[in-house]
Amino acid sequence: MTSSAQTLAFPQQLIRLDLGRLKAYRDNLDFYQGTQWAEPARRRERRLTFNYAKTLIDKTAAYVMSGLGLAVDPVDGSPQAAEAARHAEAALREASEANNLEQLDFDTEIDCSILGDAAFKVTWDPLERRVRVAAPDVQGLFVWWLGDDVSRVWRVASRYQLSADEVQMLYGIQPSATRRGAPRGRSQSTVVEVWTDRDFELWLDDVLVESKANPYGFIPFVIFPNLREPKKFWGVSDIPAICESVRELNRAMSQLSMILELSGNPIAVLENVTEAQDIAVQPGAVWELPEKARAYLLDLLQGGGVRLHTDYIDLVYRTLHDLGESPRTAFGENRQGLSGVALQMELDPLLKKVQRKQLIRAAAYKRRNEMILRILEQHTGVSYAPYRTRVIWGPLLPQDRSRLVDDEARLVAAGIHSRRRAADELGVEDPETEFERWLAEEGQAGGGNAEGGMNDK
Repeated sequence: MTSSAQTLAFPQQLIRLDLGRLKAYRDNLDFYQGTQWAEPARRRERRLTFNYAKTLIDKTAAYVMSGLGLAVDPVDGSPQAAEAARHAEAALREASEANNLEQLDFDTEIDCSILGDAAFKVTWDPLERRVRVAAPDVQGLFVWWLGDDVSRVWRVASRYQLSADEVQMLYGIQPSATRRGAPRGRSQSTVVEVWTDRDFELWLDDVLVESKANPYGFIPFVIFPNLREPKKFWGVSDIPAICESVRELNRAMSQLSMILELSGNPIAVLENVTEAQDIAVQPGAVWELPEKARAYLLDLLQGGGVRLHTDYIDLVYRTLHDLGESPRTAFGENRQGLSGVALQMELDPLLKKVQRKQLIRAAAYKRRNEMILRILEQHTGVSYAPYRTRVIWGPLLPQDRSRLVDDEARLVAAGIHSRRRAADELGVEDPETEFERWLAEEGQAGGGNAEGGMNDK
């Protein structure tokens, strides 16, 4: 670091970092929101925007997050380990409900696909006495790692904006008292949190207002990519792969729309005429033309012109689906009535893309679950170690549920699957509770039968 950089306050140093990454975030977000034409519009130019980027990203996110669940596996087969795993799973479910993680995870998945990265922040809320899980905007996150090992993150900085009232409510600080030369009437304050495993710093408008030991003993952020680029920490957005196809589709559709409009309002062409007045294209119109002059309507559709445009649009459309790894069948078009293995082969590009994402998401969710349990240990005194959580993904293709139930029943009877595993495969949210209910019902039914049998005797 240069001597000039060393004299700058830490928030000022962030202004110069990751400019390319932050610009890519803004460009991808604008494209997702419909700003998809590369050049400024010319006067009276027709521009149609068909936002396939948003459609493809939302569709893929729905596939990725379909049937997401969690489980905690016991360390061994002892009753104590099973009971500990059950308590840990109950704690995670309670935290999930309190933070509405189902909605948060889906929103974060869309954000991750657009920007290329996403993050979770896990902290303790002293007022509500519970774990709080948030999804901070990665546009305000900066990360430092050791050498060429991107998995060894040693510092994370989080920058965001707060109003004066929010600063007073959260930190009990009057922003005006901490600023150096800040203009009057400034409604927003820039907050920067700096986290390492040992230390925590809080900066407010370039002034260090708090410095203390990290209360958690770990950096409470889970930062993960959308799709990982080898040897890189930051991920890859879904937008760049389809960007050119979407733009070309918009251009071709706009051009065809203009041709069709002009064909419906034909252009009168006059040859060998030096001056013309009151030339109207309408039924019953009479034109007076000089000798050797010729008049006709320009037919933009002759020679199969429209077919050429539609064929090209179909080609661009197919390219868009290929690059987006989302076959048309994923949008409900199944003209051949495919099912089973044939349907799986048709959707294989999308399934592979979803599986790549789920590998990354599973690691992020496991890390988040570990943070939740560790913070609960610190504030409740209950031990949840060794944090053996497991992420459960639902089936990506339509399932024959009756057949799946029969298969799992046979696997359980043969001792290949446990009841817990079968319940997970069938999408049961809380297998342990369901098993207890089953035991209770069996006990009641057994007691009734036994009593009835004794009375009969």
